[in-house]
Amino acid sequence: MTEPAHPRESPLPNPLPLDGSTRLLISVTAQLAAQLSHVQLNGVRRPMTSPSPSPAAAGGPSTAPAATAQCGADPVPVPVSATAIAPAPVPVVAPAPVSATAPAPVTAAVPVPVAAPVLVAVAHGSRDPRALRTVSRLLDRVRELRPGADVRLGHIELDTPLLPDTLAGLRGREAVLVPLLLGRGFHVGHDIPAAVAAAGVRARLAPPLGPHPLLVEALHDRLVEAGWPDPRAGARGAGVVLAAAGSRDPASAADARRTAALLTERLGGVPVVPAYASACSPTVPEALRALAARGRHRVALASYFTAPGRFATASRSAAPWVAAAPLGDHPALARLVLHRYDAARDAPYATSAPYATSGPYATVAPTAAPCPPATA
Repeated sequence: MTEPAHPRESPLPNPLPLDGSTRLLISVTAQLAAQLSHVQLNGVRRPMTSPSPSPAAAGGPSTAPAATAQCGADPVPVPVSATAIAPAPVPVVAPAPVSATAPAPVTAAVPVPVAAPVLVAVAHGSRDPRALRTVSRLLDRVRELRPGADVRLGHIELDTPLLPDTLAGLRGREAVLVPLLLGRGFHVGHDIPAAVAAAGVRARLAPPLGPHPLLVEALHDRLVEAGWPDPRAGARGAGVVLAAAGSRDPASAADARRTAALLTERLGGVPVVPAYASACSPTVPEALRALAARGRHRVALASYFTAPGRFATASRSAAPWVAAAPLGDHPALARLVLHRYDAARDAPYATSAPYATSGPYATVAPTAAPCPPATA
């Protein structure tokens, strides 16, 4: 006996009534089954072509494939109604219209961060162990003000690391060299540029720290810490000696005189006389005598040194009254180091020492004889 290709199920006796939710579930299930019938086993969707009307549907003889009765038996054609295999209608949902003018999604390019130049602080160096400790504390303040900055130290002489060794450790990195020196001189004009040229590195040279108002702020604070002003002397009997290292370069003396003038303004007109520990005059005792000749007998000493050392100690020992400590790790000095770094970072590469020649704090070498006599 041959089974029909699509046998019809017998209706169940007394079928239960179906509610709306059940009907909806049956409808969704049927539609899903119809959609899955168009998907091949490899996941590729079959082309959705409209089937041509069968001859049976047109009233002609059916050409539907015949079912077989049993294994090994000759196939016996069995008439199949065309309506028995017609798939249920599936609603087609049209895709949402896409605007022709809608911009395509753009992935923003992420800029590659460029490493900032290394800040190489150039200190003079000293045999006094306090000098290295003081400079190290100063650079710690610089790092606190600029988190993430690569700050390194190099010495011109007497201390390690020496500047050539620091430059060799850059390994191709660019750098900005900030001298921790308070004025121009042979070290700024010759030694530091020569070290850069010998190392073959790309580096910008910042000017020395002085003269600058931030230095004057630090000098004033150190004087106040030492006991300035003296209420017994009053403004008419007070004076200040600005003790500096000294240099044979006339530009160094010009920078010291400019700083002394700025400190005079900061102290409300109290005379400030620059003096030098070496290579130049007046010395600290000579400056003290010059002030005494003007009736300034209550004289304080302002230490125009970055860190303790031989010159700072010798100058302090000559002070008749209070002597301020070196500038050291004063916060204003740390800000000034970063100010010099930032100003030089975007400047063209200099082939010589970058001296300031214009602006309110310009430092131009004088044409007069170096180290003129001290005046009150």
